[in-house]
Amino acid sequence: MYGTADRRSYGVVLEGRFGQAYNEQAFRYFLQIERGRAARAQRPVLLLLLELRKSDEHALIDPALAAKLFDCLWRCLRETDLVGWYREDRVAGAVMTHVEGECRADVLDVIRQRLGQTLCASLSTDVARRFRVRVYQCRPQLKG
Repeated sequence: MYGTADRRSYGVVLEGRFGQAYNEQAFRYFLQIERGRAARAQRPVLLLLLELRKSDEHALIDPALAAKLFDCLWRCLRETDLVGWYREDRVAGAVMTHVEGECRADVLDVIRQRLGQTLCASLSTDVARRFRVRVYQCRPQLKG
């Protein structure tokens, strides 16, 4: 097993019971790979973004809160989905891979609600309400 310093060099910033969270560079690299796979398979990829609001601006997410946040994501997602920083210490992300067909708006709302409920159950009400949850559907685009 690798030590923390060794794992960070591979892009893992946090490891929990349910999975690993990647740093921004690794997360965006895996997102790019999954978008390519999705394009070849003609399937969409879902991108979930969570940001902590402080007034009208983004707030930094400290390591203790990040651990709880990533734990919430791991519990809501499948083990094949990716979790990490979309913007380091500011916006957490998750990539839901192998999505069948087009996702309707109501399905995206269910994902948002499920994640919101998990956040409310795991974090203080004040902190959970400050998270903005967005879900994007990245449609396949083949080059050529």
